[in-house]
Amino acid sequence: MAESKPDSIDRKILSELQADGRMTNVELARRVGISAPPCLRRVRALEESGFIRGYHADVDARKLGFEVQVFAMVGLVSQAEADLSAFEERCRNWPLVRECHMLNGEVDFMLKCVAPDLSTFQRFLTEELTAAENVASVKTSLVIRCAKDLPGVPFEVLEERLEREA
Repeated sequence: MAESKPDSIDRKILSELQADGRMTNVELARRVGISAPPCLRRVRALEESGFIRGYHADVDARKLGFEVQVFAMVGLVSQAEADLSAFEERCRNWPLVRECHMLNGEVDFMLKCVAPDLSTFQRFLTEELTAAENVASVKTSLVIRCAKDLPGVPFEVLEERLEREA
């Protein structure tokens, strides 16, 4: 089951739930080819072991009035672990920051931010982000449009690799 690495049935369950987290357990079981009770046990085990972190609605930010999406590349003065952790904690507390990734390379962090309008983002940029302790530089890129935005992981690529290795 899902104690260590997910087996092929667990991966099918994860793939189906990734595509549609609202389907019933009966429908999920039908799609993966097992009966409902063991399917539910597997889903619960996947949740408990952290493979499933939660269930979310995929909302349309622009339709909801969040017209501005920006990627911010942040460089820090110090990359000591305590300073990196402090910046990550600060990001978790900023509502406009939706994603925060520590990177290897020219910048230390890449932030994905959303805001209802440019002035709201500009205020966040000047009053919060660039003013934050240990921030040396911030470069921003405004998103014009999104060509692809898929959740989760490409299970089909993993399955192909596992088949090649078998």
